[in-house]
Amino acid sequence: MSRPDHMDVAAYALGVLDEQDTERFEEHLATCWACAAELETMVPVVGLLSGIDGETMTALEQTATDPGLLDRTLVAVRADRRRTRFRQLLAAAAAVVVLGGLTGIGFSNVISDAGPTDVVAEPTRDAPIDQPPTGAPTAPATGPGVGGNEEEGDQFDATDPTTGVQTTMFLATKDFGTKVNFSLRKLPGPRICRLVVVRKNATTEVISTWSVPDEGYGTNARSQGLELSASTSARLADIKQFQVESVDANGVASPLVTVKLT
Repeated sequence: MSRPDHMDVAAYALGVLDEQDTERFEEHLATCWACAAELETMVPVVGLLSGIDGETMTALEQTATDPGLLDRTLVAVRADRRRTRFRQLLAAAAAVVVLGGLTGIGFSNVISDAGPTDVVAEPTRDAPIDQPPTGAPTAPATGPGVGGNEEEGDQFDATDPTTGVQTTMFLATKDFGTKVNFSLRKLPGPRICRLVVVRKNATTEVISTWSVPDEGYGTNARSQGLELSASTSARLADIKQFQVESVDANGVASPLVTVKLT
């Protein structure tokens, strides 16, 4: 094949060869690797040229004799394509607005595709808002069970005039005997204490022991009182008194506060 035959690659790629020249070039292409490689590189260029209209091609032909005209032509073509793309974007946006007005979705659907949005919960009509509490105020509890349910049983309060220790006891009759819930205040430390049941028949029983730290309970150093629970097999009717005692290192006990039942 002659040198002009090799020059037919571009013409073949653009589809401007007649039927006879096309068949002749395809026969040559089957045996010429150079033309085949060149044709492969021209495929993207052909795709770009397919978007150029006849008027643009005519203008490009005229630039062969005027390099300055080539630059101006390329600038004009790029500007025209940018304007065309901008007009297409405006038309698409207008279509979305119209569609949104007709269907009730509009740009909200477009925005929702960009990511999750914050959901603000509205208050229900049934829930009262900022309503003052009803009912008469109750006096603050000072004994065991503060912050919980009311203690069961009979309440007994006592303050020792010598030591100043205060106690509140709730005594409830149970099948096993007597349940005791009690609190202590103005109890200094450090010391070891115990709760003793004194029956009417003069017998005694230690039903609880505990230690008091340096700051004590219900004192200036620690305002919170001590709350404890205990139980005894003695029936409430058989009990004369409960006595809180302090026990020294030698085991000698001294009374701190006494709750008398009879």
